[in-house]
Amino acid sequence: MYNLKLNNKIISFKPGNKVLDLIDKQEVKQYMVCKIDQTIKELTYPLSEKHNNSEITLLTLEHQEAGRAYEATLRYIISMAFANLYPEIDIKFNYNVSRSIFCEVLNSGIKMSKITDEVLKEVKRLIDLDLPIERVTLTVKEAIEIYKELRHDDKLNILEYRPDKIVHLYKCENYYDYMYCYMLPSTGFIKSYCIRPYSPGLIIQYPRYELDAKIPEFLEEPTYGRTLREAGKWGKISKTNSIVKINKKIECENITDFIQTCEMKHNNMLAELGSNIKKEIENIRLICIAGPSSSGKTTFCNRLRIELMSRGITPIMISMDDYYLTKPEIAKIQGKTDIKDLDLEHINCLDIELFNQNLFDLINGEEVTLPKYNFKTGKRESGKTLKISDSTPIMIEGIHALNELLTASIPKHQKYKVYIAPQIQINIDDHSPLSTTDLRLIRRIVRDMEFRNCPPEETISMWQSVRNGEFKWIYPNQEGANFVFNSELTYELAVFKKYALPALSNIPQSDPSYITANRLIKYLKYFKDITDESAIPCNSLIREFIGGSCFKV
Repeated sequence: MYNLKLNNKIISFKPGNKVLDLIDKQEVKQYMVCKIDQTIKELTYPLSEKHNNSEITLLTLEHQEAGRAYEATLRYIISMAFANLYPEIDIKFNYNVSRSIFCEVLNSGIKMSKITDEVLKEVKRLIDLDLPIERVTLTVKEAIEIYKELRHDDKLNILEYRPDKIVHLYKCENYYDYMYCYMLPSTGFIKSYCIRPYSPGLIIQYPRYELDAKIPEFLEEPTYGRTLREAGKWGKISKTNSIVKINKKIECENITDFIQTCEMKHNNMLAELGSNIKKEIENIRLICIAGPSSSGKTTFCNRLRIELMSRGITPIMISMDDYYLTKPEIAKIQGKTDIKDLDLEHINCLDIELFNQNLFDLINGEEVTLPKYNFKTGKRESGKTLKISDSTPIMIEGIHALNELLTASIPKHQKYKVYIAPQIQINIDDHSPLSTTDLRLIRRIVRDMEFRNCPPEETISMWQSVRNGEFKWIYPNQEGANFVFNSELTYELAVFKKYALPALSNIPQSDPSYITANRLIKYLKYFKDITDESAIPCNSLIREFIGGSCFKV
C-alpha cells in the first residue's frame, strides 16, 4: 500500500486505483477534476507507485479548470444527444453573449424549433443515466475510421495537422468525441445547466467559476452580439472560421493576400468609425476608448487619430495614467494598511475630481496644466499646458474610459464611446470553439517576452488578477459603447505560434503556470506557421505584440 494526501487528509491507495475510487461516494459529484502536485488530472486518472506521497486537491466548480471541464462535458453530451437522435444533422458550438455557448445547425432546411424538445429530453436522459465517459488512446488510423463512421469530417481534417502519432478520444456508450479539454467521469456529474431556443439555434448556459458556480442571468447584449455575428459572417465569407481553413490559406494562397485581406477588415472598420465621428463632430468633445488587456488599444488609438486627421479632425490624447493617486492615498481610500493588498485597478485609484475638472476646463476653452505621473517616484508632477479649440476633441483610453463616473462633468451627448476587443469566431473543429480570452493571453505572453523581459510563467500568474479587473470594470460598461472595434486578425495565431509555443513547451510540470500553458499548447500546435513577417504592415495592430511598429508602442 502507498500513501498520498487527498484534500489535506492522508489516504492509502493501491497502484491502479483511480482518484475517483478514493473519494467518498456521497461527496464525489461535487468535484470535477483534481490537481496532482502542479498538474490537472481527471478523476478517472489511474494512480501508480510514483504518486506515493503526492498531494491531490479535488477541485469544485469554483475553480477555473473544473469549470472548463464541466462546460466541455456539457458540449459533449449535447453533441451525443444530436448524434443519437439526428445523426444526419451537423452542429457547431461558438461562445456567445452573456457568458454562454451558442449551438447552431449547419444543415440547410432544418428548423431548430421542431427538434429542440427531443434534443432536450435526450440530454436529460443521458445525464440521468449517469453514463461513464472513458478516455481512450488510439492510433491516428483508428481515430480516422471512427470519425468517418460518425461523419465528423471537421475532426478528420484537423488530424492532418496533428503532430502526435496517437489520438485521445472520449467514449460514452458507442459515441466518440474530443473537446480539447479535461472531462468529467460520467454524464451524471452535470447537475446544473440551462438550454433554450435562441434563434436560429440554442443558447447553453452553465455554472461559471467566477460567479461562485452559479449560472449567470442571461442578459441581451445587442452591441456585443452584433459584433460576434459580424465576426461569424466574416469567417464564412473569407473561409477562415476554423484552424483547418486558416492553414489551407497559408498553404495554398499568396500569404501577402491573406494578411492584407485581414488587415483590410481593420481599415474598413476604422473608415466606418471615422465617418461616424465626422458626422457627429459638432457635438463630440470627448472620445472614450476602453477594452480588456491586450486588445491592441495603443495601436488602435494611433490609427484612429490618423484616420480622424485625414478627415480634418485633430484630436489630442490625455493619458489617464497621469491621474493616479499615490499608493498611501489609495491605501487610505481603500482602508488598507498593507500596500500589497491594494486594488490598483479600482476606479478610486484615479483622481476622479481632478480628471473631471481638467476635462471640463479644456472643453470650455480654458488653459490647463495637466499632471504627469512619475512612475519612478510614485508621485504626480506638473505636465504640459494645453488650450484647445472648439473643434478639437479629446481622446482618453483606459480600463475606466467608458465609466460615466470618470467623465461625469461632460454631458453624455458630447461623448463618443468606443469598445475595442478581439472577437474571434474560430473553431478547432465544429464542437470546439477557440476562446477570445486565450487569444488575448497569447498576445500578452508574446508582448511581455519581447518587450518586458517577462517570461510566460509570470504573465500567466498575473492573468487571473487581470481578468478579475475586466469583469469588474470593463465588461459592465461595454454595452454603452457607440462603436465596437473587433481587433482580431485571423492570421495572428499563425504568427504568434513561433513565439509562444517554444516558451510554453519549456514550462516544467512543477510550475503552477503549466496548467494554463498545457491548455494553450493543445490547440496552438495545430496552426501552420507564418514565418515571413515582411507582409505584415508596420501599422498593423499585430506589430504592437511582435515589434516593428511605426508607432511608439
